[in-house]
Amino acid sequence: MSHQSYELKAERREKVGKGAARELRRNGNVPAVIYGDKKDPLAISLSRKEVTLRLHAGGFMTTLATIDVAGEKHQVLPKDYQVDPVRDFITHVDFLRIGKGSRVVVEIPVHFVNEDDSPGLKRGGVLNIVRHEVEVECPATAIPDNFEIDLTGLDIGDSIHISHVTLPKDVTPTITDRDFTIATVASSSAMKPDSDGDEGGAEDGGEAEAEGEE
Repeated sequence: MSHQSYELKAERREKVGKGAARELRRNGNVPAVIYGDKKDPLAISLSRKEVTLRLHAGGFMTTLATIDVAGEKHQVLPKDYQVDPVRDFITHVDFLRIGKGSRVVVEIPVHFVNEDDSPGLKRGGVLNIVRHEVEVECPATAIPDNFEIDLTGLDIGDSIHISHVTLPKDVTPTITDRDFTIATVASSSAMKPDSDGDEGGAEDGGEAEAEGEE
């Protein structure tokens, strides 16, 4: 996990409900809730500016945070947040309380490398990404930042499945009943003919498989 943990100061919310939440937002704060770990939910308010900075820094939903509520510190993971559709600012955040040995379900982004070393892409094929993120279960203290997939040697019609990804220890996909597709190398109208004048015969299969996964 490359994103470093951070700390936010918060205040306990004595009043809950729509009216109290609107007042908090007018004053530049964000209502939030900490829940989980077999403890009662805790209603808090946070600085909208601080939360927005953390959100825009990247990795918000996969980075552990510490929330200091009047000296009492809670280790948490953001699980959901809402944004005002008109004014585009954060209106609410849900945090999952992380206890010792906690495991979480998170969506990890997929990054592709070495596109220049893929014969299919060099001939004008396209990388058809079926899943931009992979949902996994993992320890809350060891959330991967991303999964890196090497495209070296891939040709038209080749597919990348979850079995091709080296997962860290104790990280498992939530889909376990099939070797699901993450991406395929498919043909395009810009394909360059190979030495035999053939633009590739397996490309249709790659596209069909990708469509089936959707």
